[in-house]
Formats: sequence, C-alpha cells, structure tokens
Amino acid sequence: MGAPPQLTPEERARALAKAKLSRQVRAALKLRIKSMEISIAQVFDIATSDEAIAKMRVLELIESIPGMGKVRAKAVMERLNISPTRRVQGLGRHQMDLLIEEFVAPSGKEKGKLVVLSGPGGVGKSTVAKALKISSPFFVSVSATTRSPRFNEVEGIDYHFYSHDEFDGAISRGEFLEWAEFAGNRYGTPRRAVEDALRDGQNVLLEIEITGAKQVKEKMNEALLVFLEPPTWEELVSRLEGRGTDSAERRAARLALAQEEMAAASFFDKVVVNTEVEKVVATLIEFASAHRG
Repeated sequence: MGAPPQLTPEERARALAKAKLSRQVRAALKLRIKSMEISIAQVFDIATSDEAIAKMRVLELIESIPGMGKVRAKAVMERLNISPTRRVQGLGRHQMDLLIEEFVAPSGKEKGKLVVLSGPGGVGKSTVAKALKISSPFFVSVSATTRSPRFNEVEGIDYHFYSHDEFDGAISRGEFLEWAEFAGNRYGTPRRAVEDALRDGQNVLLEIEITGAKQVKEKMNEALLVFLEPPTWEELVSRLEGRGTDSAERRAARLALAQEEMAAASFFDKVVVNTEVEKVVATLIEFASAHRG
C-alpha cells in the first residue's frame, strides 16, 4: 500500500473545516430527532441533498431516537439485518422502509386506502383523477416521466419531469412503486409521497397504466384495483383518433394497445364504465370507504 497523499496546509485546513461543519450538522439533526421535531422518513429525505447527513452512520441516527440507547440501537440493527457500520447513503429502499416502519410514531389515524385506477388509453382516466382531486380529500399521486412537457403542462402538477439519467437513478434507489415504458418514454409512480399520504390517513389514487397496476398489486396486495371501461369500443376509438397532441403513428399504436388492454379487466377488483365522470368519482369514493377499517 502506497503512502497517503500529502495535503498542503490549505487543503488540510479546508478538510478540517468541512469535517467540523459536518459534525455540527449531524449534531443539530440529532437534537431535532431527540425532540421528535422530525421523523426517520424526513431524515432520509434530507440525506438526498445533504452530504453530511448522507454519510451519517445509521447506528448514530438510531441512538438519537428518544428511548433508544447504544444497546437497543444495536439490537434493532441486528434484527433488521443492517450492518452496524452502514451509513444512511448506503441503505437500500427496503432497509429504509423497515426503519421507517420500526420507528413510525403512532398517530391514532386509520391508514388510508390505495386505489389504483387503470384501463385502456383514451378512456378518460386523467379526467376522472382531476375531478376526484377537486371534489374529495383523496391524495392523487403525480407520476414521473421522461417525456418532454407539453405546452400546457406544469411541473409537479401534471407530472414530475425527469431526465433519463434522473429516472435511472430513481429506479436504482427503489424510489418508484412501479414504472413502465411506452413510445420511447418511461413513466413511474414516486413511492414516498404515496406512503406518507397513506400513513397520514388519506385515501390515495394512482392513475396509471395496466402493467403498472399489476406491479403495485405485487408490492402492496391491499391495493384496490379499478378498471375503467369506455361505454363502447367505438367511443374509445373516437377519443383516440381525436387526440390532437398525438401523431398518426402514435394514435395507431394506442389503438393496438387498447385492444390488448381491454382484455385485462378480469385482473381488477372492480370494473367501472365511464358514462359520466361524476358517477365514476362517486363510485371511487364509495369503494375506498367500504374497504376502510
């Protein structure tokens, strides 16, 4: 092994200053955890943009939780199969979920229900989702996509717009409940916002494609899957052919896909015909309410 690199006095001073600042940042965070000002889930969010927190040892983090000490913290780490030397940035998505569940504060709130709305393209899923968001306390998840925004779309409201590299990173970190590719672009459901809303007692709607709905059901078996059907096949064809934002090739691809998607209705927990948006919204609200408790 070669000799360690020699630092100039200036480089050494900068390194020491950075280390001191990192210790101060971590100490301040631990005080906030100890006073129950922030949760473990919030710490993980902070770590995505704060290098000092990202490099914090998980054991050190757990020890700062009220009622925990070195012995109990080590026991928790061992039970959850997390290395005692693991740092926050080295945690996998599954390990983060285990820690969040381990230290979630009882809120007295009943957990919300996850409703997944799917169906063939052009059936009106997005229209129903927007109406549900306006007329009910449902949390409607905003999907991520790698496609470019259209002229009337707003970041964080219509979609979260990712570059292909950002999307790859989110996949590797397990940040999506589901994701799929269509027509050269990828679409996914950020999981953290969904899980936080459910934990807070809110019913959640995911408006996604059929392949994504199946992925969600595999990960969250309690999810309620709703298939939205058009009143007639002719009306669905008319809607798809009338889309001014799609090219002729894109519309043809959507029609071919829609034929396959219509056959997937039997996989879902409930089938709803989209005759009137207001009736579909009322059905979704009633369906979620009937499965709570």
